[in-house]
Amino acid sequence: MPLTPSVVLDDLSYTWPDGTVALNGVSGAFSTARTGLVGRNGSGKSTLLKLIAGDLTPTGGRVESRGAVATLDQRLTRDVDRPVAELLGIADTLAAVRAVESGDVAPEHFDTIGTDWDIEARAITALADAGLSADALDRTVGTLSGGQSMLAAISGLRLRRPDITLLDEPTNNLDHDARARLGALVGTWPGTLIVVSHDTELLELMDDTAELYDGQLSVFGGPYSEWRAWLDAEQEAAKAAERTAAGVVRREKRERIEADLKLATRSKMAKKAEREKRVPKIVAHGRRMAAQVSAGNLRTEMREKEDTARAAHEAAERRIRDDDTIRIDLPDPDVAAGRRIATLTDGEREWILQGPERTALVGANGVGKTTLLRSLVTGEPAHWLPHLTAEAHTDRIGLLSQRLDGLDDARSATQNIAEAAPHLPDRELRNRLARFLVRGAAAERPVGTLSGGERFRVALAQLLLAEPPAQLLVLDEPTNNLDIDTVEQFVSALSGYRGAILVTSHDQAFLDGLGINRTLRIDDAGRIDELT
Repeated sequence: MPLTPSVVLDDLSYTWPDGTVALNGVSGAFSTARTGLVGRNGSGKSTLLKLIAGDLTPTGGRVESRGAVATLDQRLTRDVDRPVAELLGIADTLAAVRAVESGDVAPEHFDTIGTDWDIEARAITALADAGLSADALDRTVGTLSGGQSMLAAISGLRLRRPDITLLDEPTNNLDHDARARLGALVGTWPGTLIVVSHDTELLELMDDTAELYDGQLSVFGGPYSEWRAWLDAEQEAAKAAERTAAGVVRREKRERIEADLKLATRSKMAKKAEREKRVPKIVAHGRRMAAQVSAGNLRTEMREKEDTARAAHEAAERRIRDDDTIRIDLPDPDVAAGRRIATLTDGEREWILQGPERTALVGANGVGKTTLLRSLVTGEPAHWLPHLTAEAHTDRIGLLSQRLDGLDDARSATQNIAEAAPHLPDRELRNRLARFLVRGAAAERPVGTLSGGERFRVALAQLLLAEPPAQLLVLDEPTNNLDIDTVEQFVSALSGYRGAILVTSHDQAFLDGLGINRTLRIDDAGRIDELT
């Protein structure tokens, strides 16, 4: 029995003040279950959440939310002076309960409390679920790590039990343990939950999977893996249908051409017979007129059949999604198997990176992973973690961070790449950039105006096309804010890289796809261990 819709979209549209169309005529519904909302960067997912939450007003159509809607305000987690109770959304209620317990029986306190007399106990339980102790309730956000404050804010939403909860990329910047705790929270979430995410492990906990693609919303009853399997099968069927339809077009075209040739031969023979006066003129004229009518009817019939076949072929082609696979031959960075690339030290032991191995650097947020990577790239020590040091044994190092701060946003994609590969001819530069799926006008627009996925691919092209090629790629949480397709493109592009890779990421699916040879973990004390 289908679940009752909790959010209904009816021909919903939104256009930004500068005229950019974010959504156009989207219709669909979300059930009362947990739904993972996926789609490429720039498809309008975050805009859709803002419309459902009421933060934006539709420029067309309507959105109907059946119940109270709550959304995660990520700005709350950045206000270091904000009390944790306020982060949980219970500050006023908690203050009123404590005031009454201390003897203040003002009527407004009872109005504020309502039936929430057990709010402190429930808040402490919620904090425990987020991995925080009871005393965190009276602390400020600045005393928590970024992951802890995010989990506390999400726990606060769960504590308040809204009818509909919206989460936009909640696992960004969360370490492995925090992601596991979030997964446990989601697994028992009360009410409707709609989550925008590229985290496949989180999406696997959803009841439904919704996709925004090509301006349309579709909802599949099942988690991400089942939806992806269905999509892959549907695309294979679409490709088979396209091949069949293309064959019908070729056959109809061939038959039309053959019919035209036969009609032309008959017409030629009839004209010859008329010239040689083998039949009376009036009979020849009658036959000629009848033949012309018959030929016209046949040509019309053949043309209609070909047009029908072409229309069917075009319809079949529309079912096939764009081939967004990055295919490029990368230059050889000349990294021999025994070549020392870098040395990491924790004050007690050394860890040597050598040859074209792929190493993952993992650990909880705040233990120094990014600091160590920056030290490796810049050669500058981390003064607040003096025992953690990194030494590079090559000057050919490429850095890709989640901020993509190696790009000049005011310059075009081609100009950014030309700076990294100055000897690459302009035509070849454009061809290679096109293989990173940055084509046409997008290659000439300022990088700052590109979509998140396009901008990331420009940064990736700048990294991989550099002259001379980097012998070590340092990747610092590169997949944050990337949609799943772009992450897959990233892995595809790196599959042909023959140098060394050192990456820090909380995205286990990405690390698995990258083919990691060795995993090093930094613990809370700044010690490095190798995981087996």
